[in-house]
Amino acid sequence: MNQLSWTCTHFSSLTVNELYELLQVRSDVFVIEQQCIYPDLDSKDQKCYHLMGRIPETGELAAYARIVPPGISYEEPSIGRVLTALKFRSNKFGKELLQRSIEAVESHYPSQPIRIGAQTYLRTFYTSFGFVEIGEPYDEDGIEHIEMMRE
Repeated sequence: MNQLSWTCTHFSSLTVNELYELLQVRSDVFVIEQQCIYPDLDSKDQKCYHLMGRIPETGELAAYARIVPPGISYEEPSIGRVLTALKFRSNKFGKELLQRSIEAVESHYPSQPIRIGAQTYLRTFYTSFGFVEIGEPYDEDGIEHIEMMRE
């Protein structure tokens, strides 16, 4: 199992089942696994595209990222809620997820830099895709983050 089936869908085109599934996997990773009590439902989803990588044989959601338009989280477009579901982490889908996320931003918001709020333990991962640290580390919901930019 080393290939995912990818879709990038605007919120307005998500099915009820897709929305439920992506919210469930986000809750599993960010609330339960990382033990963060935070408002995942932040009124941004409705303005965003949702990148989903599924296991072709089963249709299970294995990897996900939210593509945020400029002016919502930052002046620039952004990538957020980046995750690989726990049961699929050994498959190393993260690199393909981030590459496809960057491509989705470039497709929807061409010629714009991308700003992210990265968990600091992943800064080397993001640096390998051309992101550069800007500013100082900060606490977000009990996890250290740093803003990063990709020109």
